[in-house]
Amino acid sequence: MLRALIFDFDGLMVDTETAIIDAWTRIHADDGFTPRHEVLRALVGHVDFKIDVWSAYPDNHDKAALDLRWRESARRMMYAAPVLPGVESLLAEAKAAGLKLAVASNSSRKHVHGHLRHRKLEQWFDTICTRDEVEHPKPEPDIYRLALTRLGVEPGEAIAFEDSRPGHEAAHRAGLRVIVIPGPSTRHDTFPHAIRQFASMAEATLSALAVLPPDWVAPSPDRV
Repeated sequence: MLRALIFDFDGLMVDTETAIIDAWTRIHADDGFTPRHEVLRALVGHVDFKIDVWSAYPDNHDKAALDLRWRESARRMMYAAPVLPGVESLLAEAKAAGLKLAVASNSSRKHVHGHLRHRKLEQWFDTICTRDEVEHPKPEPDIYRLALTRLGVEPGEAIAFEDSRPGHEAAHRAGLRVIVIPGPSTRHDTFPHAIRQFASMAEATLSALAVLPPDWVAPSPDRV
């Protein structure tokens, strides 16, 4: 029986990932050098500036000034980004149906709570789990296991919503069914463990979830 829904945050509820990548790309364009593709990929899932994006660049750039401009621009763009279509309606529908709701995010507690509070989404959730609270971030299953424990549900009683490959792997390894809703930066990725893939959260209504395979069995923990 379905008892809970667990959501990623960045890229799923709010497109903060596009904001941070766009800000980073603009900084490069303004200074006349080309963004490194491998760093662009690394930015997906790391929207709270916890990775070093400048170490691979020549020392003739003022990296501290570039970094400050990037952070300030990205934060403005992230807070201006709207809640993605279908998010609030699914949260309301799930709460009305008596389901428990959680966030399981690879971002920091300050980042996630700040953005949820800014958009008046915080009150929907029974618990909010962030990477500050676990030893290993996604794609390890720790964050999802913490969310399950706090909600008091078994893996087979919950569905995870993700937009990235590391996130969907983390949920799968924790034994959850995973629905993937790719964003602009992940739409070309493959998601081998997803039981469904939607173009947007607006398609992921409870009636759509009701047609999920009735004979689905949760995988063994950590099985990839």
